[in-house]
Amino acid sequence: MNRRQMRGVYVVEFAIIGLLLFIVLVGVLELGRLFFTVNALNESARRGARLASVCDIQDVRILRRAIFNAAEEEGDSSLLTNLQTADLTLTYLNADGGQVPAPTDFSGADGFGAIRYVQLRIENFTFDLLIPVVGGPITLPDFRATLPRESLGRHAETGVVPEITPC
Repeated sequence: MNRRQMRGVYVVEFAIIGLLLFIVLVGVLELGRLFFTVNALNESARRGARLASVCDIQDVRILRRAIFNAAEEEGDSSLLTNLQTADLTLTYLNADGGQVPAPTDFSGADGFGAIRYVQLRIENFTFDLLIPVVGGPITLPDFRATLPRESLGRHAETGVVPEITPC
């Protein structure tokens, strides 16, 4: 073959290899976004459980802070666009792992005194792919963090609210 007949072969080879390289590059970027989202959701669950174990039970800002928003900021998370406080489920558990029915009842035996663990769950979070051809959203597995209770915003004395900055 002479040089004149080989002129278009380089362009065809580059088009095939370039397309494959571009597909691999976009796939790696999407996988990186997925790993970031999974780690951010895992950290949100851990952070929310930690805040709930040390902050007052009636503090409405716990879930906002768990999704990396400012204490007074409502709406979507500043870190993950689809994450809202409605996606988080905060439960207070007794020593057997059962849900405490009335955690805000400070005098009852099955209320505040029965709390031994704090659990925060993120369920049915969907990850939206940026590649339109590959498929629709991916529903990620549930994320859960369970921590032992700490102060729950109270002093050791019964019913004393500490004079500290809110969570």
